Amino acid sequence: MNERTFGWIGIVRLGLVQVALGSIVAITNSTLNRVMVVELALLATLPGALVALHYAVQALRPRWGYGSDVGGRRTPWIIGGMAILAAGGVGAAAATAAMTASVWIGLAGSVIAYVLIGIGVGACGTNLLALLATRVAPERRPAAAAVVWLMMIAGIVVTSKTVGAVLDPFSFGRLVAVTASVCAIALLLTILAIWQLEGGATTAAPKRESVADAPPFSQALAQVWSETESRRFALFVFVAMLAYNAQDLILEPFAGLVFGLTPGETTSLSGVQHQGVFMGMLAAGSIGSYFAGSRIGSMRGWTIWGCAASAVALIGLSLVGLSGAGPLLKPAVFALGAANGAFAVAAIGSMMTLAGTGQKSREGTRMGLWGAAQAMAFGLGGLAGTLGVDIARLAFEDPAKSYGIVFAAEGLLFLVAAMLAARLVSRTTLQKQSSRGLSPA
Repeated sequence: MNERTFGWIGIVRLGLVQVALGSIVAITNSTLNRVMVVELALLATLPGALVALHYAVQALRPRWGYGSDVGGRRTPWIIGGMAILAAGGVGAAAATAAMTASVWIGLAGSVIAYVLIGIGVGACGTNLLALLATRVAPERRPAAAAVVWLMMIAGIVVTSKTVGAVLDPFSFGRLVAVTASVCAIALLLTILAIWQLEGGATTAAPKRESVADAPPFSQALAQVWSETESRRFALFVFVAMLAYNAQDLILEPFAGLVFGLTPGETTSLSGVQHQGVFMGMLAAGSIGSYFAGSRIGSMRGWTIWGCAASAVALIGLSLVGLSGAGPLLKPAVFALGAANGAFAVAAIGSMMTLAGTGQKSREGTRMGLWGAAQAMAFGLGGLAGTLGVDIARLAFEDPAKSYGIVFAAEGLLFLVAAMLAARLVSRTTLQKQSSRGLSPA
């Protein structure tokens, strides 16, 4: 197989795949969630458990990354994963509609559909990142990570607004039809975006293991886990993403209970946070690429300081709540979003660099390991945040104190993540090791 590094057009094409992935997940995790709770009057635990199920399935991400490592091509896994995700998305909508006749039949169908969603997201997302890691030049990786993730966020926003507009007047038949249309468009977009992108080579690629020579998956995973940097990065991803996602489900209730904001106002506050995420990602991506190779552009440095800034922002948000300083709420939320965005892009950039170090031809397996850590953290994060608030409210009647304690605890998690990130070796060190033959890519 021959390879070449991707230019900006290639990076944007991979970003379109992320747009497609995010558009389907936006419907399954948000729209169907609301329909189950509001239109079907089911317990909120049900959609929460289904979303947790799709994260749990993604614990198998290392296996899907290993499959492309052995096969030597990512494209079949990306397209195949998107096809499975699309099938799961349509199945989830159909199962939700079936709940109007029988909750149990619909629930059984939903379990199958969300398992497919988890498989699809994992197979497609893991190998998309592996392709980025192996085919994007080091100096472009920060900007590439920002471009791809910002495109995904834009895709989620556009999909949410479009689906919201065409779903009215609501009916379950319309829900299935709209979901099927989005899934079909997402699959077609993925095929067009990725088609022949991985081929068309100009430079010789590193030789990969043949299927016959490749070790079994368990041995390949053990090899990756034995690498100090891979293991440290997996732990960092888990802790950082646990802190990142724990705030997601409690920010709007916090603003409503402590500051008396209406549902519309808390939704706008969430928009302020996402504006901050956008700016943080843009800053980390552009500065990291422009000053690539220097301390200013170091993704390791941006990761450490992004986590530390997230910790400060969360502790600041806790103090804003305790003091009742309403005018400071939006600035605090914007700062939290900006810090989160900077750390997220920097972490992805670091991930892309570290994926090619250590045991040969294991980029997909490494990405899978880190993706599994992220999925488990996301699955636990929402539960940890809401459970923490409930426990704190048993001890304190004041909601400001309850939420403040949880925000502060999340801030401490981010500080732990910053310390873990500081233990990761820098790209310069990796390059020196590689030049001495210590860590072949």
